[in-house]
Amino acid sequence: MTGVLDEAIKKAAIAWISVADGPAYALWCMPVETSLAVVTGPGEQYAPGLAEADRATVRLRGDHGGLILTTEAVVHRLDPTGEEWAEIAPQLAGKRLNASGSAEELVARWAGSGCALLRLTPAEETLVAAPGLPGESGAATPRETPARVETRRPFRLHKVVRR
Repeated sequence: MTGVLDEAIKKAAIAWISVADGPAYALWCMPVETSLAVVTGPGEQYAPGLAEADRATVRLRGDHGGLILTTEAVVHRLDPTGEEWAEIAPQLAGKRLNASGSAEELVARWAGSGCALLRLTPAEETLVAAPGLPGESGAATPRETPARVETRRPFRLHKVVRR
């Protein structure tokens, strides 16, 4: 089973991560040896409760795009003055899409604004892979968000003729 886990982590760019019984959030991540690095906080991806959690549930997809495994992971918050931060943060900043500024500026912003750089290390004893995965789709109704705004239909001066 560890071969499946190692391969899934190595290819991971997005993981669905949930804390306790909360909803799973799709978070971009970077593989680091046998774990995943994730950043969350002000100006970064939204992952409520993850920075304070000890454990989280991680779901990873396969080459076909579907779920191939779920596992519990130990959450370790990296210290901005530590060696691990100095090693992992610049690599993660380099993979950050649409970031303003250089990787060094981004790492400095993460440290200064209180962003959490987390290392999620899977616990192999909690690994569930095929055929033990649930048979249902796992789809959920969209969550309420303040980003969704009702808009009026566009104004038309003349009647639009359909062809």
